Amino acid sequence: METKRETFNDHPVYSLSEITGSIKSVINKTYIRAYYVKAEMIRLNKYPHSGHCYPELVEKEGDKIVTQMRAVIWKTQVDAINEKFMKITGEGLKDNISILCLATIEFSPQYGLALYIQDIEPSYTLGELMKNKLTVIAQLKKEGVFDANKKLHLPLLPKRIAVISVETSKGYSDFMVTLQENNWNYCFECELFPSILQGDKAISTITAQLEAIAKRQQEFDCVVIIRGGGGDVGLSCYDDYSLSHKVATFPLPIISGIGHSTNESVTDMVSYANKITPTEVAYFLIQQFHNFAIQVEEAQDKLLRYVEGVFIQEKHKIEQIEHNYRLVATRLLTQEKSRIGQIEHSYKLIASHLLAQEKKQIESLCKMMHISIIQLVKIKNKELEALEEKIKLLHPEQVLKRGYSITRLNGKALTDAAAAHPGDSLTTVLYHGKIKSKVE
Repeated sequence: METKRETFNDHPVYSLSEITGSIKSVINKTYIRAYYVKAEMIRLNKYPHSGHCYPELVEKEGDKIVTQMRAVIWKTQVDAINEKFMKITGEGLKDNISILCLATIEFSPQYGLALYIQDIEPSYTLGELMKNKLTVIAQLKKEGVFDANKKLHLPLLPKRIAVISVETSKGYSDFMVTLQENNWNYCFECELFPSILQGDKAISTITAQLEAIAKRQQEFDCVVIIRGGGGDVGLSCYDDYSLSHKVATFPLPIISGIGHSTNESVTDMVSYANKITPTEVAYFLIQQFHNFAIQVEEAQDKLLRYVEGVFIQEKHKIEQIEHNYRLVATRLLTQEKSRIGQIEHSYKLIASHLLAQEKKQIESLCKMMHISIIQLVKIKNKELEALEEKIKLLHPEQVLKRGYSITRLNGKALTDAAAAHPGDSLTTVLYHGKIKSKVE
């Protein structure tokens, strides 16, 4: 017996399962095969426990989402797709990539409408990345900033380096070891600004670190952004317009070492210098010191050659001056010797003349002295004769002869009567004879 359908206002009422069943039937009859669908996968939504992925797919017009749909990738397809992506792009599936997928359209009463992805074409993703890359390059060139960082001046000795990298990465380790263990003992001062270097978060963290460095730009000579190699998908963040623009307009030279030779990003293109690996960045910085050392050596050699040339010239000048001085000295010596001979001859003549004059004066003085001495002797002789006469007159015999006598007491002349005492014997000497007497 057929169940009578419930109605409302003369309209039939259907259960939810009837509606979803009808939709499923229509979907199954209409979409009977797999279709190629292009979309942007904004989130992969991989469940680690099961390995299944439930991507969120969108289609945009500019920044506006016009269509959104859920998708499913079972673990077996996830593994196969990832293997293909790794071979072609160097990296597995990730968020925020454009995809061209082969999918069936299915409707589940429990989970709703979804795309069940069977396969994803890696080459399409690469093509979309390249399209975005070319768009960013064109925009930077239009703004006139594409070569701005390349036009900056890198110091002769870029010693103070701001490093944007991951401290635990091998690329950062290789960079530091190469700098610190260089064979020429060049000294570098590096400060690490840690940053995520892969995925969408790399854009914001690298930009934030560049802004931090810009606030201290007087402390650094340049900036290096270094990471290990990665596939093109892994490097897609370095094709981002905002990051590329930040690097292109940065006030310090930026040296990038974020990939391999086959995957040059826009960030590489707008950097002051782009090297393949972090080690090559280190060699580039060391080479700047080499270049300066070569300039110093060349300047030193040039200076030495110049000094040697000046020395030879000055030595020649000194030798010439010495030769000239010797000639002048010899000539002056000859002239002075002749003058001295003339002066000596003149002095001899003058000396002879003076000597003759002095000799005549001495002879004249000698004659005058001789005459004076004779006259003086005569005068002195007369004085002596007069004195002799006086002495003779004063001789005791002459005195006695004139009637005087000398009385002696004890052999001594008696000049005072008081000196004689009664009984003393006295002797009186006369001109002729002696008389002895006693004092009473």
